[in-house]
Amino acid sequence: MINIHRFCQGELYFAVDGGSAGIHQLDKTAYDLLGLWSELAQGQGEGEDLAFSDLLEEWQAWVADANAGLTPSWRHAHSKLFSAYGTDVVREAGAELIELVDHGLLFQDDAYLDDLVGEKLATHPLKALCLNVSHDCNLRCRYCFAGTGAFGGERLNMPTEVALNAIDFLLENSFDRERVEVDFFGGEPLLNLPVVREAVEYGEKQAAKQGKEIRFTLTTNGLLLDEETAHYLNEKMFNLVLSLDGRSETNDRMRVALDGSSVYDTILPSFQRMAELRQARQYYVRGTYTAYNKDFFQDVRHLVEIGFDRVSVEPVVTEPHRSYALHLDDLPMLFQQYDQLAEYYCELHPTDKRFEFYHFNLSLLEGQCLAKRLTGCGAGTEYLAITPNGDIYPCHQFVGREGYKMGNIDDCVLDQEIQESFKASHVLAKDECRKCWARFFCSGGCHANALSANGDIRKPDSLSCALLKKRLECSIYIQARVAQA
Repeated sequence: MINIHRFCQGELYFAVDGGSAGIHQLDKTAYDLLGLWSELAQGQGEGEDLAFSDLLEEWQAWVADANAGLTPSWRHAHSKLFSAYGTDVVREAGAELIELVDHGLLFQDDAYLDDLVGEKLATHPLKALCLNVSHDCNLRCRYCFAGTGAFGGERLNMPTEVALNAIDFLLENSFDRERVEVDFFGGEPLLNLPVVREAVEYGEKQAAKQGKEIRFTLTTNGLLLDEETAHYLNEKMFNLVLSLDGRSETNDRMRVALDGSSVYDTILPSFQRMAELRQARQYYVRGTYTAYNKDFFQDVRHLVEIGFDRVSVEPVVTEPHRSYALHLDDLPMLFQQYDQLAEYYCELHPTDKRFEFYHFNLSLLEGQCLAKRLTGCGAGTEYLAITPNGDIYPCHQFVGREGYKMGNIDDCVLDQEIQESFKASHVLAKDECRKCWARFFCSGGCHANALSANGDIRKPDSLSCALLKKRLECSIYIQARVAQA
């Protein structure tokens, strides 16, 4: 299948080749010519009775010898472009496109993937655990997928024994991996800080004995982030995720304190001090946007203006009947917000106010291997979640969902049927993904989002897909703007 995606943003022109994942910035002539060729390749344009492969051969001959020309049928198909830009200019643009074709970066047929369809992609060793050290929370966020921290069960904290057993399980099943990850999650993990400390100390010692490293991450709402705790987390955590939605009115509408006080006013000073402590170390202020703040660009800008230089604001995932749910008819406004955010990012990038937006991070020089691009996050295989009582789930968003418990840390035996279902839910097994130009960048999207939207981890959520593709377009645009600055 040949799949070319073209888009224009900020007066710049781009194309992404779905077969090779090649990304190209084009001038207007090449952009329009590629559009014509894409139509011809799919049998949608004039000259559809002629083989597209013949067109490429004729252009190659014409590039080599201007006297070779094009057959009348192909000249007719290109006549509008010749009139608009001139034959020589179009011929030159075609020569550049042909060069990309010759290097396998354009009109790359994805037939090479057929050998992988139906096969089990290689399973990699366990890489990361999410330890839900607390199934309790000192907030009552209205949009919480975890049922305000309890995940549909009783409110409890993880005992030390379970946490240490989980560390052993990770190290044992990571095999030859030299670096693994542990994410402390909840609920609010700082409600169980003593166990976090014990798990970190134990993990560091056990990993060192095996010549390995554990990188720890913790997500917090900030209510318990006093000075002593902040310094401890800064020392021990490879990454910190600080939950804040943006402007005070945005945050406090959804993130609700038990006593009704303003969460924003309480946590902001602590988060600002934490950001100052982190300096070059990783952290993100992580927010959620809903139907109540579809102008979420204003929230991102607010977070940057009050001193945060690493921000992630993501769409809410919830049942469609909720008043704060996002819907497909919201997409035009949401796309506009990402466009504004991309321009803001480019405006600040050359200044000392520059910031990172998590979903605009895109490496054009160092990418994942093909297998990783096809299998995605590794939920259920490389990544697992552990509850306070030791139950094992494919990831933190599946905790408490009926039919997705994979086992318990006491016996360390995983449900092979569930694991195989996740292993088999790669990009090539999803019809929508197989046809999508962005498949090698999103790796099929979030399994939990798919299950929530469609009841099937193999049927991606159309809203999430549309937003991801828009973010990818913005990311490519930003790369081009920054490179030209």
